[in-house]
Amino acid sequence: MWFPVILNAFMSMFAYFITIRLIPKLKDTFIKANLFGIDMSKKTGDKVPEAIGVVSGCIFLITLFLFIPIPFSQSLFNSNFPHDEFVELIAAMLSICCMLLLGFADDVLDLRWRHKLLLPTIASLPLLMVYHVNVNSTTIIIPKPLREIFGCTVNLGILYYIYMGMLAVFCTNAINILAGINGLEVGQSIVIAVSIMIFNLIELHGEVWKHHQFSLYFMLPYIGTSTALLKYNWYPSRVFVGDTFCYVSGMTFAVVFNFLYSVPQLFHLIPCPRHRLPKYNSRTDKLGISTTVFRYKDLNILEVG
Repeated sequence: MWFPVILNAFMSMFAYFITIRLIPKLKDTFIKANLFGIDMSKKTGDKVPEAIGVVSGCIFLITLFLFIPIPFSQSLFNSNFPHDEFVELIAAMLSICCMLLLGFADDVLDLRWRHKLLLPTIASLPLLMVYHVNVNSTTIIIPKPLREIFGCTVNLGILYYIYMGMLAVFCTNAINILAGINGLEVGQSIVIAVSIMIFNLIELHGEVWKHHQFSLYFMLPYIGTSTALLKYNWYPSRVFVGDTFCYVSGMTFAVVFNFLYSVPQLFHLIPCPRHRLPKYNSRTDKLGISTTVFRYKDLNILEVG
């Protein structure tokens, strides 16, 4: 149980050092390719390389690829090879790879929103198909406060797969809702990943330890590569992570907190300005609260009340 996790941890540390050394060497390459932006939180208008999340994302995937034989080392040469677990691992990597490709395509091509909504659903199909073949359980456990109404469990049937496909669309776009402040996307993603890692480590002694072991295979290299990226994205930011990192990171469920924070603006319960960045004060060299002006007649009944 512990051997593949410990080996994965060592590989994750190695991935951290590779990412730390690789990002500075590729910064100028991105600027020459016209992949750069201007940091609105600084006095200077220097070019900052953008879409650097593809670097940490690629190292993350390469680490996972090299790790593939490790969990199955004892079963490689016998007839008891766990094909179902192997397919789950490969399908998960394929979905992450699709998210990485989509994010970089968005950074380079500035995709339309209809494409952003469609492609994550397609990218989730490998996982959904593997889940259907290996498990095919569409029953969910109801939270305790609602069990008197719905019972302990509810079988969603085909609605479960529709929900999971829609969840992929939501998660891949939700992580960057609060983007715009140096280090925010990467910082919050690391906090989420570390929380999941701690929970997985605690539950390794439980009945479903294999599922938590599987989660650790992804969380550890993700934390390693993201921590290296955070070093350059922390204020004052020397690189921008771009949509590439946000799409890969958005596959965690904890981004729901970002979504809830922005629900009033997303559903136009209050007027939503195009940019919701904090306002930069060049005199104090600090960020402050940004404001927007709107007409009273633009408010809906909830706001007026």
